[in-house]
Amino acid sequence: MASLVQVSGDDALAREFEERLQDSSSLAFRVAYGVLRQRQDAEDVAQEALARAFQRRASLRDRERFRAWLVRITWRAALDRRRADTRRLRRDVAAVADEPKATAEDLAIGRERRQRVWEAVDALSDKLRLIVVLSAIEGHDTREVARLVGVSEGTVKSRMHRARQELARALRWMTSEETTR
Repeated sequence: MASLVQVSGDDALAREFEERLQDSSSLAFRVAYGVLRQRQDAEDVAQEALARAFQRRASLRDRERFRAWLVRITWRAALDRRRADTRRLRRDVAAVADEPKATAEDLAIGRERRQRVWEAVDALSDKLRLIVVLSAIEGHDTREVARLVGVSEGTVKSRMHRARQELARALRWMTSEETTR
């Protein structure tokens, strides 16, 4: 009888885990999209991260930390994909060509600015980039970012401050260029 209770308890945990995965699928997509900036790649990575999480469900010690755990799995999977993905630059160029009513000069300037902004974000350390993506790009507040990443709110604030300083230094050319126009 004890083994039947254990099996049904395991089934209940598996069902709960599957429900949490379904509820968090859009979070996984948004994290992956924040890194990859390509919908199809982000969908693939999110699915991969959800599958990894399901396979590794036994390693989750605190069920209350599920979302933070999934964010870390997704973040790492997206970084792995981006490092291996050489097609990103070709897709950015193709996306710029599709913009309507823009001159060739506007397209070139827009492409260069987008590329430099993302290069500046990409140049941030993983810890800073994760905070920027979750906070500035995904729109999570400080408390939510702290919970997702598993650090204190003060740490989130200090990392965001450092990230902003580094981005401002890296993108200083944009403000000097705009004042000369």
